[in-house]
Amino acid sequence: MADAAVRLKGLVEQLVGAPLPVRVRAWDGSQAGPPGAPVLVVRNRRAVRRLLWRPGELGLARAWVAGDLDIEGDLYAGLDLLSGLIWERGEDTRSLTEALRDPEVRSAVRGLFAMARSPLPPAPPEEEVRRRGHLHTKRTDRRAISHHYDVGNDFYEIVLGPSMVYSCAYWQTPDSTLEAAQHDKLDLVCRKLGLEPGVRLLDVGCGWGSLAAHAARRYGVHVVGITLSQEQAAYARKRAADEGLTDRIEIRVQDYRDVMDGPYDAISSIGMAEHVGADRYLEYATDLHRLLEPGGRLLNHQIARRPQRDESTYHVDEFIDAYVFPDGELQPIGVTVGQLERAGFEVRDVESIREHYALTLRHWVARLEDDWPRAVRLTSPGRARVWRLYMAASALAFEHNQIGVNQVLAVRTPGSGASGMPLRSRTWN
Repeated sequence: MADAAVRLKGLVEQLVGAPLPVRVRAWDGSQAGPPGAPVLVVRNRRAVRRLLWRPGELGLARAWVAGDLDIEGDLYAGLDLLSGLIWERGEDTRSLTEALRDPEVRSAVRGLFAMARSPLPPAPPEEEVRRRGHLHTKRTDRRAISHHYDVGNDFYEIVLGPSMVYSCAYWQTPDSTLEAAQHDKLDLVCRKLGLEPGVRLLDVGCGWGSLAAHAARRYGVHVVGITLSQEQAAYARKRAADEGLTDRIEIRVQDYRDVMDGPYDAISSIGMAEHVGADRYLEYATDLHRLLEPGGRLLNHQIARRPQRDESTYHVDEFIDAYVFPDGELQPIGVTVGQLERAGFEVRDVESIREHYALTLRHWVARLEDDWPRAVRLTSPGRARVWRLYMAASALAFEHNQIGVNQVLAVRTPGSGASGMPLRSRTWN
């Protein structure tokens, strides 16, 4: 009799002390749970072993990446329903130890081990990062960037589209196109920086050269773009050559800590500072301040997390750290502003564009799903599943105000106090 789904659902509910909000389909074809709900597909017993040996987010992520778990139906609805049961509970060792004192919990764990058959933990998927070295040295940062960005430019073209902009777009209306929204974001950055012909711009974390090309072509500036990704640099250089902009654009594979040819009139850092690390952030801000001409502007575009009452309890998201952005760290916007000010900057404007990132991510997910077989061929089934899960879950996190994204405009204001900023830097719609 095919009843694995019924048994599995009952044991999981016994374990977590709450109803399972999705339908379950098990490896034997059986189903259980609310009709019409998104379906959590448990393809094999190995999925159960992964969750037993690593309860919570990392175990779920390993099962997803390996293809042991999937969601059929509305992916966003399924993740939203599961988030309260798994992600938002966190992993507190003391509470887990206390939970195992409960006879009901112990009974559920025994039942799940019986369903899993083998008592041995499965090996993590090959896409999981293996840790080596200290955090945020030049070597480990280079390795982390390579893990995320050197996936293949053809794969990124599927996800990002022709603009090849891998950061939050700026949507004039929700029904705008991704290309138009990315163009508007690039132009917004240039306008905030006050770019004009002859200006020298440093683009930190230049990606595939989209901002460099836009700034050079439309505003006539000279751009130095730096990245730690060899594949990004090759793409950006070819792009500059194809557009006839090599006299205005220089692309380097270089760490921001090694840039010594300042001062620059303006600096952009778009979606790069998340990789810096909390312990290194003041050093990052101080280095950018050093590289700016007095009166020069910095546009720092960065994802932020919500502050916690007890900041000592903050821990990096396990799935993101293991599969997406190794060693990446988020900090609250207040901390970022404070560090920029400590480095000597005058912060002139902070614009939250949180909802814009949710829209952007949903477009990226749709592009990935529309060209799924090719994306799998260009990378691997596991890598493609990493991206689908990370982007869809991130879209929900932005929508629910669990994380945000902000553009901070700061000036290296000289001793005279003349910032060079207009009296009204922006107006409200």
